[in-house]
Amino acid sequence: MSTNGFEECHLFDPQILHDLEFEDQKCASYKPEINLTDPGEGLKIRPLCISDFDKGYLSLLTHLTKVGDISREQFEERFQLMKSQPNLYYTVVVEDTFTHQVVGSATLVKEMHFIRQCASRGRIEDVVVNSSYQGKQLGKLLVDVLTLLSKKVGCYKVSLECLDKMVPFYSKFGYAKEEGQNYMCRRYIPK
Repeated sequence: MSTNGFEECHLFDPQILHDLEFEDQKCASYKPEINLTDPGEGLKIRPLCISDFDKGYLSLLTHLTKVGDISREQFEERFQLMKSQPNLYYTVVVEDTFTHQVVGSATLVKEMHFIRQCASRGRIEDVVVNSSYQGKQLGKLLVDVLTLLSKKVGCYKVSLECLDKMVPFYSKFGYAKEEGQNYMCRRYIPK
């Protein structure tokens, strides 16, 4: 794929998504039916691209949390840093091919450990869909894709953090609150 004469730069190899056996292994049901290769009219799912800076990616993230004023240079530097650590960062986006805007996104982070014979654990983070596209099952599709992807890339487990009100949503994919497990957080104020 080419953008403005330059070869498009994906965060990870798009073939990994094409190789998912989505129809056979999906965790959720969809009505109307959508899937990885047909997420809806004019929509496509793909890895995050460096050109997504110009397609509203950072603006989309403001639907989720504070983003700050990130320059193109900062975005490209962070993108290249993530890309330089292959097989750790899998940010998937939904692009509206009519408007050329990113309208949904979620990230799978693969953590490497020494436990369980040097196993890897997955974390799903930053699931967000533009409010104008909510109700089209895109959040569900993103979580389903990343859940399957976590297994494909060799994670022994995958987890996510969510608000209490979102627990029923994530339960559809087989996620469960584990007895005796707590999520704790310590935040730091930037200087």
